[in-house]
Amino acid sequence: MYIKNMVCNRCTLTVVGIMENAGYPDADIKLGKVSVKDDIPDEKLRNIDRQLKNVGFEIIDDAKTILIEKIKTLTIEYVYELISESNENFSDFLVSRLNRDYGYLSRLFSSVEGSTIEKHLINMKIERVKEMLVYNQETLSEIAYKLGYSSVAHLSGQFRKVTGFTPSYFKKLGEEKRRSIDEV
Repeated sequence: MYIKNMVCNRCTLTVVGIMENAGYPDADIKLGKVSVKDDIPDEKLRNIDRQLKNVGFEIIDDAKTILIEKIKTLTIEYVYELISESNENFSDFLVSRLNRDYGYLSRLFSSVEGSTIEKHLINMKIERVKEMLVYNQETLSEIAYKLGYSSVAHLSGQFRKVTGFTPSYFKKLGEEKRRSIDEV
């Protein structure tokens, strides 16, 4: 089953708890997806769905919505884990993981979300930059390299366009201007 809004490790831990309480301690849980070996009886599934909704998640079964959630989950994976390790650009990354034409993915995402995949990727990257700035993990040059920007100037320009602030000014503001990933 696919779950909407499950976008971080804390989300995964919450779903693990719900599945364990429902009697599925061996469920395979990854961002946005829960797999169990056997079918879940309807009554248990309704109970799981109710518990998920209570914490802001939702089981999704519509094929297009599932595909949108996969795109969002892969965006998080790409931004948080793969950008600096991959020579693959994001569109090729999506095509290789989803086995769909990028044009189709792009049109579907835009029609459902009202924004482009590219804008979603940029917003995710900027949220990652904010996180890295707030927690003093790396210099701006290191951040630019890790997130696949061609230069610090490119990162700074995009950051300012999205947030209205320079990265250095944002760093002074601190965490109050960050959004959680599930709000992006």
